[in-house]
This record gives sequence, structure tokens and C-alpha cells, in this order.
Amino acid sequence: MSLNFLEPRVEVERRADGSIILSSPHAMAKAVPQLGHYMRHWANKTPDQPFLAQRTRDGDDGSDGDGWRHLTFATARQQADAISQALLDRGLGPERPLMILSPNSLRHGALTYGAMQVGIPVAPVSPAYCLMSRDFAKLRHIFDLVAPAMIFVEDRAPFAAALDNLDLNSLDLNAVEVLDAAGFDALVATTPGAAVAAAYARVGPDSVAKYLFTSGSTGLPKGVINTQGMLCANMAQLQQIWPFLTERPPVLLDWLPWNHTFGGNIVINNALANGGTLHIDSGKPAPGLIDITVDNIRHASPSLYYNVPAGFAALLPFLEDDGALAESFFRRLGLIFYAGAALPQDLWRRLEAVSQATTGQKVAMVSAWGSTETAPMATAVHWHIDRAGVIGLPVPGTEVKMVPNGGKMELRVRGPNITPGYLKRPDLTAEAFDAEGFYRIGDAGRFADEGAPVKGLVFDGRVAEDFKLTTGTWVNCGGLRLAALTATSPVLQDVVVAGHDRDFVSLLAWPNLAGCRAFLDDNVEGGGLRRHIKDSLSAHNRANPGSSTRIARLLLLSAPPSVDANEITDKGYINQRAVLENRSGDVERLYAGTPDEEIIQL
Repeated sequence: MSLNFLEPRVEVERRADGSIILSSPHAMAKAVPQLGHYMRHWANKTPDQPFLAQRTRDGDDGSDGDGWRHLTFATARQQADAISQALLDRGLGPERPLMILSPNSLRHGALTYGAMQVGIPVAPVSPAYCLMSRDFAKLRHIFDLVAPAMIFVEDRAPFAAALDNLDLNSLDLNAVEVLDAAGFDALVATTPGAAVAAAYARVGPDSVAKYLFTSGSTGLPKGVINTQGMLCANMAQLQQIWPFLTERPPVLLDWLPWNHTFGGNIVINNALANGGTLHIDSGKPAPGLIDITVDNIRHASPSLYYNVPAGFAALLPFLEDDGALAESFFRRLGLIFYAGAALPQDLWRRLEAVSQATTGQKVAMVSAWGSTETAPMATAVHWHIDRAGVIGLPVPGTEVKMVPNGGKMELRVRGPNITPGYLKRPDLTAEAFDAEGFYRIGDAGRFADEGAPVKGLVFDGRVAEDFKLTTGTWVNCGGLRLAALTATSPVLQDVVVAGHDRDFVSLLAWPNLAGCRAFLDDNVEGGGLRRHIKDSLSAHNRANPGSSTRIARLLLLSAPPSVDANEITDKGYINQRAVLENRSGDVERLYAGTPDEEIIQL
């Protein structure tokens, strides 16, 4: 795939208070008024082109002969219009939203666009809040906040306990209807009428499209208002910085959940806006589920591949060990895109190496930066880079303000892709924006090259995560996390940095089971793995002897990150603050005068 990029350019305004305003000199391309425009365009232009595809289950004969069931643009348009009419008939509207609890699926996609195109907000909720939670507190909180008129669960049985914990008759309006697969089939059998056209015409950039829920660092989930204008602006910006998307429809294979902004806004809307095909991957980077992803790669070769660092860490051992899998993965792959967390440079090098060995060329890799509140893209890389860490430049139409904060430059964002605020929380909305209307995202950044801002920004960690040792020395948690993962590759999935008001830095870590295969002679808990970690981090310490970079101790965690305790998102991003608070006992073990035998001392 030929990669033609928008020329990287940036305007820099330096202020007397030390703050810096960055913006693109490229005028932003005009955005469509609502996402339904794309659906109708491609249904007319390429009606038989698959929009969404999903692998069939064993014994399911509903595929189109290749193991995948496809939803073409023509059928997607037909289903969306029928769903619009059926939902309007049931009284759903701007104040009576649709809540979706099920994972990504063809029905989930059709429901989402059918609701949004007629002004019915959609609230996709993490299935983990239903299937992995023990107390359902987050689910009940979201239910009360959204006050939905309908809840969709494709298969009722796994969600029965979660639904039993919701008072479906407690809302002021009628009882909440629970829709399953059979009920969905009844919706799409509805004949659309004039009400659909009238409601569609009323939807514009200010209309609420979604409520996406994010917990941030602490507390119960916040409902981030996503307008049509935000989502359409991001698609216009994406097409502008990556013109190749409009020249050849992208082929995507992706597991990222649609209740998160990355999968639910960037990935699926990329396929929609550019007439491409998204193959829904029911796997994910977790033991047992990564095998599903591997099998799907054998059957669907992407042209553009999105993932988060945890996903690449889980997938790489399979690509390195299986030449046929690597050939299928890289066959037509033109671009790898990572986001969600900083990518360790070791993973970057390994991806380049396996692509070089497979195709004779290094695959291009890029990144971007943003959050649920920014739709999510605020900055992006639209040129060739040779190492991880660069998060790009402000996309056309979006401004980034860099503000001095504790020795770092805090990043803030303003533009047409920024949320108007949080659902029913004017207090949080007011706190989120500064006096100039810039959204306070909480991240820090720096120039890749102070003398050449056009080379882009580098992610510099979360402002609130860094801490001081008892010596008064600041510890850069984001940088140290990357260094530890790179040094120990491929055996650690993620780490959390401890040491606030302590004498030295320590790590809590989760093993990457796929990457530990080479050390299984002594099993995951045995000496081979521990020796590798001790030797590699000792080498890191010799090269980085300062108190803020030297790692003194490490504890391997057996219990996975907890969803209920807000330790992890569906994308695999670890919430450092929550882990340290919830696992305070493990932290104390790291700092015991005489550490126990499970502590790896360096």
C-alpha cells in the first residue's frame, strides 16, 4: 500500500509565561454533518462492499463461504434505517438513549449507526462491568446516569446476573426494554417511513452521538459526551493527514472494544468513512484469547493494523515463531498504528525485524495521541519515523497548549474534536477546561528535537503519576516503565513503578505468558524467568545508576489487574495509581527490611 502523507508542518507561538501554542498551518478539511452521511454514500457507491465482517462459530452456516459473515454497506444502510424507525416507534430519542452491553458484533454495529443517525445517543458499556465484575457498582452507576430506554444484550444468558442487578422499572419513564438477538431481528424487519428522514435531517454536528465512559485515574466512570461534530471532525482530519485512506479502502482486523474511543471511534469509523472493511476480532491480548486473534490473522490479512502495546507484546512471539502467520499478517500490510500507551522500543525493533524477514521491507509504524474527550485524535504522526515515542503534531484544526508544570510541559487541547463536557456533571466539565477553553488532558509532552518542532512531540508520561523519592529526586514513571519493559523483553506484560516517599524505586510486574515460552524449562514461577529479569534489569542499572532510574526490587504478580478496582481498561492500559493503592500490601513487601523470597533483588 502506497503511503502518501500530508506534509508535516507546525506553527509555534511562544508566550511570556513559558507556555507554547502549537497548531497546524494546514486549514482543516470540511467535515460531514453526521456519520450517517458516510453510510449512505457507500451504500450508493459500493453497495456490495463488506463494511463489517465477523467469523462464524462452529456449526454456524451463516457465513458467505469464507468463514466470515459479512454486512455490506447496502445491508448496513437497510438495517440502520429499519432500526431507526423501530427505535423511534418505541419512543427513544435524545433524552431516551440506547445502552449496549454486548461485545463488538455485526448487530452491535448496526444498532449503533441506526440509533445515532436519528439523534438517539448510544452508550456502549464495557462487557467486563457485567461479566467480570462482582459487585456491578460501575454498571449500576452508568445505568442511573444514562437512564436508557433500551438495553441490548445479544445473548441474555451471560448477562443475566448483571441485568438482575439493575432496577429496570426504577426510571421515571416506562420500564427499560431489554433487547436480545431475536429482538434485534424484529427491529430490522421494520419498514422505515417518513419519521426516519425527518429525524435524520435534524441531526447535525451538535447532536449527541455517544456517551463513552472513562474512569480516569480514580472514582466511578464519567460519561464523556461525544457529538457528531467531534467524530466527523476526526474523520476529516484523519483523511487529510493520511490521503491514502481515500485512494484504496482499508482492510482492518481489530479487537479493540467499541465502548472505548480507540476501537469505537477511530477504527470502525475509519472503515465507515473510507468504504473499507473491518473484520471484527473476538480475540484479545490475554491467555487463550490471543490464539483467536492469531487464527483470525490467518484468514484476514489487514492493510492497516491498529493495536495497543500490550497487543503487540502478546502477538509478536507468534509472528516470530510462525512464518506462515507472519506472511499472512504482512502480506498487504502498509501501516502499523499503535496508541493507548507508549510502545517500548524493543517491540518496535522486533516488529521491524519480523516484517523485514517476511517481506524484505520494514513495515511503516506511526502513532497518535489523545483521549476519549478528544474523539480521540489530537495529534498524529503523518510522516515516516524510525523509533517509538513520537506522538506527532496537532492535526489540522486542533491546537495544543504546552504549559510548564512541575518540570514538565503539560499538554492541553482545543478544537472541533473536543467534548463539550461530561454527562450530568457540570462540576467535572468546569474543572476539565482552562480559561481559554483548552481541555486539560493530564498528559505531558516534549519536543523530539527542541531545535526542530516539526519533528513532533514525544509523550512524557502522566503529570500526576510522577513522584519524588525521599532524596527529593523526581522519578519519571512513564520513561522508567518503558525502560523496564524494553530491558526485560519479552517476558513482562506491564509494570507499575513504586517509590513515592521511599529511598529507592521498585516495580510490580505482570509476566507476559506468551513471551515467557523460552523460559518455561523452569516454568513461569521458576528460576529461568527470574534469572532473566534479574540479569536484564541489573544491566539496565549499570547503564542507569541514578537513584531515579535504578530499579532495586521487583515482584511478579499472579493476580491479574482488577476491573472492579479500576486497575485496567479493556485496552490493557494499566492505572498506576489504582494498582499501587489496591495492592499496598505488595508494595510494603517490596520495601520490607528483609524482603521475602519472591522479591527479586537487583
